[in-house]
Amino acid sequence: MKNYPTLKFLRSLILIALAAVAINASAQMPEVPLTIAGQKLTAEVAATNPDRMQGLMHRRMMPENRGMLFVFTDEANHAMWMKNTFIPLSVAFIDSKGVITNIEDMKPHTEDAHPATRPVRYALEMNLGWFAKRGIKAGAKIEGLEKAPAPK
Repeated sequence: MKNYPTLKFLRSLILIALAAVAINASAQMPEVPLTIAGQKLTAEVAATNPDRMQGLMHRRMMPENRGMLFVFTDEANHAMWMKNTFIPLSVAFIDSKGVITNIEDMKPHTEDAHPATRPVRYALEMNLGWFAKRGIKAGAKIEGLEKAPAPK
């Protein structure tokens, strides 16, 4: 009788392949240092349509002071959702002057729209509660956005 791989082994291979794809995708995104109310963080920058569409999907964790900055091609009432996203996140919507317009908490694996309250140029996703834990609210200014790549 031939020895066939078990279903568990195949699942492991698939998870490893998905992790490799996620790591490879994130490794290709540029990073930018940002500061909000004296708090320093590093954000991967999703400045292209494929990167904005992928976002943090399929990732299982994100270090404490890391996030993802979405740079949009136009200032508009953008919205975020959590399809295929495992990490609970908070998102800060940011206008073209670098001011946070609103912060929304988002649950994993949902397709609920979390919109900006007014037109924004950026969205910054961090681990759930990151902004609240540091007392960062709407009206705070983010420094370093000018270092982010232009949207494509």
